[in-house]
Amino acid sequence: MTKRFIKPAREGLVVRQPLNGRPLPAEGAEVDWSGYWARRMADGSVVKAKPPQKTKAKPTAVATDQKEAD
Repeated sequence: MTKRFIKPAREGLVVRQPLNGRPLPAEGAEVDWSGYWARRMADGSVVKAKPPQKTKAKPTAVATDQKEAD
Protein backbone atom coordinates (compact mmCIF):
# COMPACT_ATOMS: atom_id res chain seq x y z
CA MET A 1 0.00 0.00 0.00
CA THR A 2 1.26 3.47 -0.82
CA LYS A 3 1.92 5.95 1.96
CA ARG A 4 1.67 9.74 1.70
CA PHE A 5 2.25 12.58 4.12
CA ILE A 6 -0.79 14.85 4.27
CA LYS A 7 -2.27 17.50 6.55
CA PRO A 8 -5.59 19.35 6.87
CA ALA A 9 -5.95 22.00 4.17
CA ARG A 10 -6.39 24.87 6.61
CA GLU A 11 -5.92 25.64 10.29
CA GLY A 12 -8.78 24.51 12.49
CA LEU A 13 -10.20 22.04 9.95
CA VAL A 14 -10.92 18.66 11.54
CA VAL A 15 -10.47 15.70 9.19
CA ARG A 16 -11.22 12.34 10.77
CA GLN A 17 -9.10 9.28 10.04
CA PRO A 18 -11.22 6.44 8.66
CA LEU A 19 -9.94 3.55 10.79
CA ASN A 20 -9.90 5.09 14.26
CA GLY A 21 -12.05 8.23 13.98
CA ARG A 22 -9.30 10.43 15.44
CA PRO A 23 -8.58 13.81 13.86
CA LEU A 24 -5.67 14.05 11.46
CA PRO A 25 -2.98 16.04 13.34
CA ALA A 26 -2.68 19.70 12.30
CA GLU A 27 1.06 19.17 11.60
CA GLY A 28 0.18 16.25 9.32
CA ALA A 29 0.74 12.52 9.31
CA GLU A 30 1.82 9.72 7.04
CA VAL A 31 -1.24 7.71 6.01
CA ASP A 32 -1.94 4.63 3.93
CA TRP A 33 -3.25 6.16 0.73
CA SER A 34 -6.78 4.96 -0.05
CA GLY A 35 -9.94 6.04 -1.81
CA TYR A 36 -10.97 7.81 1.39
CA TRP A 37 -7.92 10.08 1.33
CA ALA A 38 -8.20 10.59 -2.44
CA ARG A 39 -11.76 11.86 -1.90
CA ARG A 40 -10.63 14.15 0.95
CA MET A 41 -7.97 15.59 -1.35
CA ALA A 42 -10.47 16.01 -4.21
CA ASP A 43 -12.90 17.89 -1.95
CA GLY A 44 -10.10 20.15 -0.64
CA SER A 45 -10.02 18.85 2.95
CA VAL A 46 -6.39 17.70 2.88
CA VAL A 47 -3.23 18.70 1.03
CA LYS A 48 0.13 17.05 0.43
CA ALA A 49 2.75 18.16 2.90
CA LYS A 50 6.42 17.59 3.61
CA PRO A 51 7.22 15.56 6.71
CA PRO A 52 9.04 17.50 9.42
CA GLN A 53 12.79 17.24 9.18
CA LYS A 54 14.27 14.91 11.75
CA THR A 55 17.13 16.53 13.55
CA LYS A 56 19.92 14.43 14.92
CA ALA A 57 20.23 14.71 18.65
CA LYS A 58 23.56 16.02 19.76
CA PRO A 59 25.31 13.57 22.04
CA THR A 60 25.57 14.81 25.56
CA ALA A 61 28.87 14.78 27.37
CA VAL A 62 29.06 12.07 29.99
CA ALA A 63 31.33 12.59 32.96
CA THR A 64 33.75 9.69 33.07
CA ASP A 65 36.22 11.02 35.62
CA GLN A 66 35.61 9.41 38.95
CA LYS A 67 38.05 9.83 41.79
CA GLU A 68 38.68 6.86 43.97
CA ALA A 69 37.77 7.25 47.61
CA ASP A 70 40.81 7.15 49.89
